[in-house]
Amino acid sequence: MGFNVVRQYERLVTFRWGQFTGVRSSGVRWLWPFIESRVKVDMREFFVEIPRQTTITKDNAPIDIDFLVYMRVLEDRPEDTVLRVQDFRGAAQGLAMTTLRAVIGDISLDEVLSKRDEINVVLRAKLDAATEDWGVKVTRVEIREIDPPRQIQEAMNQQMAAERVRRATVLQAEGERQASITRAGGEKQSTILRAEGLRQATILEAEGRRQAAILAAEGFSMALERINQIASQADTRTMSLQHFDTLKEIGRGQSTKFIFPMEFTSLLQPFLGRTGGSPAQGDGSPGAGS
Repeated sequence: MGFNVVRQYERLVTFRWGQFTGVRSSGVRWLWPFIESRVKVDMREFFVEIPRQTTITKDNAPIDIDFLVYMRVLEDRPEDTVLRVQDFRGAAQGLAMTTLRAVIGDISLDEVLSKRDEINVVLRAKLDAATEDWGVKVTRVEIREIDPPRQIQEAMNQQMAAERVRRATVLQAEGERQASITRAGGEKQSTILRAEGLRQATILEAEGRRQAAILAAEGFSMALERINQIASQADTRTMSLQHFDTLKEIGRGQSTKFIFPMEFTSLLQPFLGRTGGSPAQGDGSPGAGS
């Protein structure tokens, strides 16, 4: 009654003789005693705690969920929270409970456990649509805890353990596959290098043999040229001495018969001429001594 101090985050909904007269903003406000009355509305964001609720999922699995609903009074409609609903906080709490059951009943247990953020979005949208008539805006919904029954929890733990084993097996197999690929690549490169080395060695060996053959042929050619050069300078007497050496070697053998070509006698002509005779004069005729 009388003077009223309205804080910055508050609004004053006033009545005269029980009739709504308006909304007063922050500051010092005067109300006539016994004639006017007021209701203060807090404009700050607040939360409503929804106690743990047991809901049934689409696949008939019971699950316990508790969550928080954050909301605030709309800036231009504080009177609706007074005129349209008696206790909008309690009404929002009850509405959140029923909405939760409806939302969870449309999804399976696996989706409840894996899609928490999506559930928050759906709950916020449904609650905001229902509380709009009360001049209240639902800003966000946060699920605090999801607690499935013990049997389901044990089954989930076994499933998670099996999934970890599967992932470990897959990772091990992938590692072995990568190792096999790496080893195969290394062996391939090693084989290529060995083949390349063998090819280079074969080429070098062949080149060496070719160079050796060329050098041998050049040496043989030079030897033949030298022999030909020396032979061209030798006279008939030298050649005859060579033939006599050959005859000497033949005579050392055990053979009793020797066959000489007819031309052999012509090789003896130079020696017979130096001794003053010839093959025809060696029979002791009188003309031989003259």
